Amino acid sequence: MPKLGMEPIRRDALIKAAITEIGQSGALDVTVSRIAARAGMSSALAHHYFGSKEQMFLAAMRYVLSVYGAEIRGALVAADSPKGRLRALVLVSFTGSNFRRDVVAAWLNFYVMAQRQPEAARLLRIYQRRLRSNLRYALRPMASDRAAEIAEGVAAMIDGVYLHEALGTGEPDGIRASAQVMGWVEAALQGKPT
Repeated sequence: MPKLGMEPIRRDALIKAAITEIGQSGALDVTVSRIAARAGMSSALAHHYFGSKEQMFLAAMRYVLSVYGAEIRGALVAADSPKGRLRALVLVSFTGSNFRRDVVAAWLNFYVMAQRQPEAARLLRIYQRRLRSNLRYALRPMASDRAAEIAEGVAAMIDGVYLHEALGTGEPDGIRASAQVMGWVEAALQGKPT
């Protein structure tokens, strides 16, 4: 009989192993056996906890989104101005826990999965709505009637940087990525062509 409390520990290990394996392969074609082996358990146990590789990957993306959400909430609490809120939203998108090779690969695969899997599409819509809502709120005092338009551009820039990094080979550079997006925001706020 398993010890009480082992399920959350094993599920967490499988989720982290799934992110690592997808990051290393760059695709969802990794096997449950490979993920389970990385987590130090059998594929039967992995199937017991998640039912399928697809459900395991959805749990991994929920984990990624929960880490991102917690970091966003903390950064927004510390922000002291609309510009500080905007900067926090951009910076957290490119922190070391969110903008690393394996998580970038997971995001790329998540976008693909959302095209054909309703639960993935629902999670993606929730993330996109929250990001855009936070961006519009931060931008409204600075851009008033252009806040929604600029928020869409910032969200597209963030997604674009992730896509660019997914196709790259080096380790993602969050400082450079943040500066690039914030440079675009500054130009947009000043009404310059972007």
